[in-house]
Amino acid sequence: MKQYATSFARAGPGCEKDLVTLERALTWGTATSSLAKGLLFGISALFFTRVIGLSAATVGLGLTIAGAVGLAASFGAGHLADRLGAGRVLVAMTVCQGAALGAYCLARSAVAFVLTACVAVGAEAAQRTARTTLLAREFTGADRVSVRARLRVATNVFIGVGSVAAAGALTLNSPVAYALTMVIAALLVLSSAIPLRRLPLASSPVAATGEARVSPLRDRRYVAIAGLNGLLTIQFGVLTVGMPLWVTGHTRAPAATVALMLVINTAFVAMFQVRAARLARDIRTAGRVVLGAAAVLAVACALYALAGHGPAGVAVVLLVAGVLAHSTGEVLAESGGWELAFELADPRFAGAYQGVSQTGPAIGTMLAPAAVTTTAIDHGGPGWAVLAVLFLAAGAGTCVIAARARAGLPEPALR
Repeated sequence: MKQYATSFARAGPGCEKDLVTLERALTWGTATSSLAKGLLFGISALFFTRVIGLSAATVGLGLTIAGAVGLAASFGAGHLADRLGAGRVLVAMTVCQGAALGAYCLARSAVAFVLTACVAVGAEAAQRTARTTLLAREFTGADRVSVRARLRVATNVFIGVGSVAAAGALTLNSPVAYALTMVIAALLVLSSAIPLRRLPLASSPVAATGEARVSPLRDRRYVAIAGLNGLLTIQFGVLTVGMPLWVTGHTRAPAATVALMLVINTAFVAMFQVRAARLARDIRTAGRVVLGAAAVLAVACALYALAGHGPAGVAVVLLVAGVLAHSTGEVLAESGGWELAFELADPRFAGAYQGVSQTGPAIGTMLAPAAVTTTAIDHGGPGWAVLAVLFLAAGAGTCVIAARARAGLPEPALR
């Protein structure tokens, strides 16, 4: 069931071929840029401190400022996509990010670093909004969630490949190696714009239709869904920030367990994200999927907490069980969230709505490190309980809103 009658559905004998070409272009662009992201995950902090010569505190502050710019860019890019076309915005922001990554090699002061980081992070955030807007406009129904799931698999796999490739620079452990890797990452991002030339650069922009602008911020239901999705996004911080600190400081498991958990998570997402996407068939089922995701995430929190009270072998078993539950919750939350973000949006203003949908998780990602450390890491079991309740509340709220949205649909809008 759909919240709005879709007015931008594609038709014609060449439609299927066009969509296949579009998905291939997005996949190749995503794979190449994700390879660059994997390289950056491995060496960026060392590049900023050892090549540019910044302190860790300066890097942290600069990236926090850049994260705030990214929030604004996520939202603003949606309006640009409606005005100029999502494809045009995606190509422009991809080139902009690649140029910014190359500019890091010229930065020699904290001010230059912060300005460059703002451009790089802002451009990457704008790309995410433009990409989801393209999916919202060019695909219909379950295809949108399925394509997004396949793109996420490509993202995870190639980030993993890039992270492994970064081991070369880490082994050499020299400023030249880090600088060269940064240049390679910049070139990879720039090259990811090449397949994007096949995109529809003016994807049904609002400016061409003459429609009056409608702000999704007045759609309280959609804003609430985005905000609750942002709370669920904190679960990414549990794995990337919380686990290294929890395993090494609060359990008897060996430190290598952290790497094992990350490998399990990456493999799980690659194998099951597309399958999970099939479970969210409409607004109602998407709400239920998100509630199920929240329940499984709560179970993961309990398993992580229990791992802090047993011997090494038991701790490892509990942590592995926890990350399997966590990964299940992750793929379910993403699938249900995508379906709601697409189907509760007004298709006439897909860019503006997708900008809001991207802003919620961006806020959650920004808050995640502090949320995880001040709960689970600082307070152990009770802190894990707080996170579990937070996830359950977000999942239940999403399910209730989705059920009410489905029940309140006007009959002509049902398809």
